[in-house]
Amino acid sequence: MASKATLHLDVMDVYGKRIAEKIDIMLRHKVLSDFKRVSGNGAKTIEVRDLFGDPQGLYQLDVDPPSYQSVSHFVNMKSSGITSMSLTLPIDPFKVKQVNFPAFSALEAAVSGLLKASAAVLSFEGKKGKVLYDALDPIRKAGFFNIVRKTGSTGLANGKSVLSYIQELTELRGDRFFAVVSKDLREETKNSIDEGIFHPADQSLHHPPPNFSAAGSFKTSDRYGNLQLTFFAKGDEWVADIDIDDAGGLEHVFQVLRNKISGRPTHPYNIHEILVKFQQLDPGYTFTV
Repeated sequence: MASKATLHLDVMDVYGKRIAEKIDIMLRHKVLSDFKRVSGNGAKTIEVRDLFGDPQGLYQLDVDPPSYQSVSHFVNMKSSGITSMSLTLPIDPFKVKQVNFPAFSALEAAVSGLLKASAAVLSFEGKKGKVLYDALDPIRKAGFFNIVRKTGSTGLANGKSVLSYIQELTELRGDRFFAVVSKDLREETKNSIDEGIFHPADQSLHHPPPNFSAAGSFKTSDRYGNLQLTFFAKGDEWVADIDIDDAGGLEHVFQVLRNKISGRPTHPYNIHEILVKFQQLDPGYTFTV
């Protein structure tokens, strides 16, 4: 039977906008010796003609754009006519030219208030509020936005958000931040286990600050992009190591090629993509590539 199936492929970013750049597409038949390689502009539907259709229509589809991460999917072509497919691709953190953050004056009160209360952040001592915000590099700032968005949307069994219990930042990293928290946060987190919001987690990789003792670690039940709260106590003082775990989200949510992400640490721009696509949580910043 002659090849007569056609693939129509739409390639989108996590916001559902077309990726308007040249995209390389490779289709390898899983049984027959048929291989197609085409390039097209993602600003419109990309068409690939002369493919085998069902019952011999199974192909591996690899999509490789310049500024986004390469993904791989299987597509089973219809017996004839057009098979339509839409793919969402996450940004490649190393191709980002600029990160676009909101002005300090545009931040929600809870977020700007936390920055105003934080005058002793490691490496930024003496800076707080707008001065601290403006001093943060894009990696730290992106990590901060990811976590405040996730903690602000994570409700506890008592109806309050995790963010409402965070009192002061002490250290900011791209993949996590450390903060002074209310003791009540730990108790409410434990109380939220029966509601299925959190579950106990391993804290062996989270080391306590000097003179503090480990006081438990808990994760949300999200399949990808789960929030982890790891507590430490010293008398009545409580601090928490707060991070978001991608949990293999890039590979599973987007089908990013494994060899493209192996060995890379969790990057805040990857977390951004998982939050937007998988959890419909917009951290509030965008990328220019």
